[in-house]
Amino acid sequence: MICPICQKESDKKYRPFCSKRCADIDLGHWFDGTYTAPSTEEDDVADEPETPEQRTH
Repeated sequence: MICPICQKESDKKYRPFCSKRCADIDLGHWFDGTYTAPSTEEDDVADEPETPEQRTH
């Protein structure tokens, strides 16, 4: 299996990555929004941030 980040051979310990560094890079892509998962739920998409008046408790 090839590491999806650097294209080197993957290591069993970090599979599918070759190292902790590449695994951390991939995790960082999720955290910073580089990777996203699409949603079909209308509530998940907001044009404007909610104001306190718009919140329902």
